[in-house]
Amino acid sequence: MEYERLSKSLGEVARLARERLGLTQAQVARQTGLAPNVYGRIERGHMMPAVPTLRRLAMVLGLSADVLLALTPAQVAPAVDAPTPEGNLPPELRRTVRMLRGWPAGRVKLLNRILRSIENAPEEE
Repeated sequence: MEYERLSKSLGEVARLARERLGLTQAQVARQTGLAPNVYGRIERGHMMPAVPTLRRLAMVLGLSADVLLALTPAQVAPAVDAPTPEGNLPPELRRTVRMLRGWPAGRVKLLNRILRSIENAPEEE
């Protein structure tokens, strides 16, 4: 998600959570150690908070950081020690999956084309 969209999304979620709790911007700002105008800029999507501030916001607003960052459950492991999604794959395939995670989308698309052509190729005897 690009920076501007993430800022807007985070601000919207923070505003909705604050309103759900019946708090004013000044109250949330005070509880998180921010100046009210700084918190207002965060809610309007004009400023991305630093990680420690994001943590305090999550605690004050009663939200998990993944909600503030617009992460879906599929994008977040339930715990640090949770097995990776490919945990049951054979070792060689796990290594391949880990390698592919760092590839740009265009490169993965090209690999998919290559794999499809190999999959559809006649079997050699």
